[in-house]
Amino acid sequence: MPQIGWLEILIVVSIAIIVVGPKDFPIMLKKVGSWIGSVKRYVSNVQSEVTSLEDEAKNIYDSSDNKIKNKENITEEKKDA
Repeated sequence: MPQIGWLEILIVVSIAIIVVGPKDFPIMLKKVGSWIGSVKRYVSNVQSEVTSLEDEAKNIYDSSDNKIKNKENITEEKKDA
């Protein structure tokens, strides 16, 4: 994974100030920060939903596994009797 150093950050910021302009640069930073925050919240929500679905699927699997074991035990008891 590439690493970004301070020199590269300084170059990108300098170019952004030249392109956007010094007056609009803080506004642009706020908008970009807002977008990044929105993306982080969205990703966090997706992760929590996936975790929730995973837990629910595990519970369903455990429940069905218990039912199968109970049926096997009942069948064995009937055979023994």
